[in-house]
Amino acid sequence: MRSFLVSASFLFALPACGQDATDPLAPLDEGETIASTATIAVPTGNIGWTDYKNHLARRAAAEGVSQRAISAVLPSLQPNDRVIRLDRSQPGGTPGDNTIPPYAPYQRRHVTRDIIERGKAEARQHWTKLHEIQDRYGVDKDVILAIYGKETSYGRITGNFDLFEALGTLAWEGRRRDLFESEFIAALKLLDKGYTRSHLKGSWAGAAGKTQFMPTNILALAADGDGDGHADIWNSEPDAFASIANYLVQKGWIRGIDWGIPVNVPYNFDRNSVRRLTEPERCPRVFNRHSRWLTMAQWRALGITPVGSSFSDGVELKLFEPDGPGETAYLVTRNYDMILDYNCSNFYALTIGLVADAIER
Repeated sequence: MRSFLVSASFLFALPACGQDATDPLAPLDEGETIASTATIAVPTGNIGWTDYKNHLARRAAAEGVSQRAISAVLPSLQPNDRVIRLDRSQPGGTPGDNTIPPYAPYQRRHVTRDIIERGKAEARQHWTKLHEIQDRYGVDKDVILAIYGKETSYGRITGNFDLFEALGTLAWEGRRRDLFESEFIAALKLLDKGYTRSHLKGSWAGAAGKTQFMPTNILALAADGDGDGHADIWNSEPDAFASIANYLVQKGWIRGIDWGIPVNVPYNFDRNSVRRLTEPERCPRVFNRHSRWLTMAQWRALGITPVGSSFSDGVELKLFEPDGPGETAYLVTRNYDMILDYNCSNFYALTIGLVADAIER
């Protein structure tokens, strides 16, 4: 899908790198759903585990979760100490330190011959289905594969944590209670949709399946890609492909436009003349590294020249220099921002783009 590109894609060095049974998805009886308009107060501060489980049960019932699902999970649910340890061990950076590490070492570890060759193998195996999904959603099949490879190593690593244990523990721990409590309730709703407890496995942070969706996204965005009437992101690769595409489309993916291209920037280029003029609405450390939007024609007039492929003159683009002046720079499109919706990290989004381009070649 390069309909807005004018010439051949660029090349870059590729370092070498080594590298369940399906459950029925039968829906529960309609009569078992309990609806309520009761207002449930969200607990704050320290609260005992039993009291917090009682709160979760009340909130779940108020949001229409069936008593069957509540009773299947909450009475025996226990906190998971390992989840709390993993959460608290995540790097948060040094307070006040705005240093951005270089991208090049990260690229060498994550844009590898292994990940690209395995992506090409996936493309060959699912050629017809991937083209069907690309045609249906308008999302480049190679971007779908790159995200699939990055998120779960092409389905190899999806996580074995019980989602209820993980999400319940993180909600109870309290630092991000609103987020994880809502995800816990969404996971209960998945039981009412017909997913079984053995389906609902994922990472310690609650991301699940081949797409690493949180439960709210599974409810809203999981899609049927293999035509069997169910969206099973744990066991069906076509469902995972369709779900990734559906996610990007719902975020605003534009059909027929690539994510970006490498460019040459003149030595004396005035970067201040193209800086952002407004504060980003989200992820300021990510988006403040981008210029403001200009058309391809405007970038050319400023001396920015594509390394290989180019966009048509009217396409709006931002300049992004991951390793600063004098290193490889990119003009990125609004679809690059859609990849950032999947994971708000420039390293992540740029890696997806580079791997996708390499899979396509």
